Amino acid sequence: MASRLVLRIQERYQRLTAGEQKLAQLILDRQDDILTHSATEIAEMAGVSKATAARFFQHLGYADFNEVKLQAREERNRTEPYGYSVTQSEQVALGRTIGAHLELELKNLTKTFEEMRSDKVREAAELIAAAPKVWVLGLGTEEGVARYARLMFSRLRHSVMILGINQGSWAEDLAMTGPKDVLLLVTLPPHQPILKPILSHAATSRLNVITITDRTSMLEAQRYSNVVLPCHVASFALGPSHTTILSTVRLLALTYAAHSGRSAQQRAEIISAIHEELGDLY
Repeated sequence: MASRLVLRIQERYQRLTAGEQKLAQLILDRQDDILTHSATEIAEMAGVSKATAARFFQHLGYADFNEVKLQAREERNRTEPYGYSVTQSEQVALGRTIGAHLELELKNLTKTFEEMRSDKVREAAELIAAAPKVWVLGLGTEEGVARYARLMFSRLRHSVMILGINQGSWAEDLAMTGPKDVLLLVTLPPHQPILKPILSHAATSRLNVITITDRTSMLEAQRYSNVVLPCHVASFALGPSHTTILSTVRLLALTYAAHSGRSAQQRAEIISAIHEELGDLY
């Protein structure tokens, strides 16, 4: 999806007409449709006229829809195809310089947060604030990120737990979940087989699912999630880079802290005081 289009919509959203806002919301929710549908089809899906669609793109600074689609294609072509490694030679990959590593990490961070929607981050924070319990899940290499997320949020609110922290405890943990609980899921492909039945149970129990994943898994994640926060995770070798995943967890925690205000601050102060009393490392 053309990130510049998303940024333009976000910047001008409040100045759009009601019809243009309907079209804007459709595009934000279904970003890849720009590449696969005509202007007429997109207008029909949004329930607005073709003339409204034409004015909408002009208000965003484009000559017409063709310019929008051309920009989207160019940005898609500049985005590396999904694959954790951007080179096929492990010898070259593992011998990359510090500068090359830094450049790729900065690229991941820049693209992730340029494309990140602030309203989605706020929506996720609000779901966490309203949740009786927050369950964090990361499978495989994402388990470490889940533990980090649990630590971050437990400093800010009560009842934050890792789902399946004890081996073989899936059923017992899932039996403790309930409506309006949040499942904060960190997942990258290939997705483990157990994830599907867990998500099925989450839907049955009416959990709100917040998913942090890679860009190419975004559309799939939207099918089972209330909010999806997509990240760029390209790396030279040794699997995906988790830099943007960890940074997104921190951004979400900071957004939640700002939303919760004094209650989050008080909990953080209490935990800091307990650490000092215990004399452990903090």
